[in-house]
Formats: sequence, C-alpha cells, structure tokens
Amino acid sequence: MKIAVFPGSFDPITTGHVSLVKRALPLFDKIIVAIGINSQKQTLFDLSTRLEWLKAVFQHEPKVEIAQFEGLTAHYCNKIGAKFLLRGLRNASDFDYEKTISQLNHIVGKDLETVFLISLPEFSHISSTIVRELIKGNGNVSRFIPAEISIDNKSKRSS
Repeated sequence: MKIAVFPGSFDPITTGHVSLVKRALPLFDKIIVAIGINSQKQTLFDLSTRLEWLKAVFQHEPKVEIAQFEGLTAHYCNKIGAKFLLRGLRNASDFDYEKTISQLNHIVGKDLETVFLISLPEFSHISSTIVRELIKGNGNVSRFIPAEISIDNKSKRSS
C-alpha cells in the first residue's frame, strides 16, 4: 500500500493545501494529513480546531485520513509505515528549503521519499503565514481558506 504523509501545522488550512492533496490522491492509496505538534511554535488556532477543520474539509475523501504527531516527521512515517512525504512548492525559496529537509528525511526516515507537487498558479501566493496575518488584521480570508471552515475572532487563540 502506497501511503503518503502530508505534514504541517495547518494554522489554518488553505485552499492551496486542499488543492495539493486532491491532486496527489491518484498517486497514493492513502494520504495522511498530519498536524505536527511543535511545543516551541506558537499557533493562532488550537489543535482541536485545526483537527476539526481538516476532518470537515476531507470528510468526503475516503483515501484521506487526519492525524497528529509529535517528534520528527520521518520517525512518524516509519512508525505508521508511510514511505512517502507529500510537499508543495510555491517558489524557489520553498524548493531550497524543502530539498534540504527531504534529503535529511531520506536518511533519518530509512529511504523515505519526498514527492513534490508544484502549486497551481492560482495558489502560489497563498501561505498559512499570510492568511494568519490577514486574520490578525481582521481582513477577509474567505478566498484563501476552504469553504468548509469559517474563521472569526472567537475561534482565535489570544495572542
């Protein structure tokens, strides 16, 4: 069985993330969209909210599972039997960063392969970081997040 893990903080999930997963579905038997828990990283939305969002967005995709993990992504992949990591590339900076991480994951993850998909042009400007900044500034993010989720000031973690 070809299992891929799409790791991230998904703080929040964006339309770019959704596009990537849907485009990758024909390549794998299962894609696990997994929130990596990093105690050093301050998130805008709590873990339970982000998990709920992922479940809502992918509820009609039988090949997609939602999970969370702590520690190294490569160790998580080994633990669950995933041989592939799914990553998206928006620009050259993403490529330089992701290339280095994929090489390390290949060593640490016992031949874990990273599969890169280049973002479609309509999503190449979208990142969770930019969406978070818009949210903090009370901007309208509806064009950048999946229709299945809604963000209001009450769902934000106080910062």
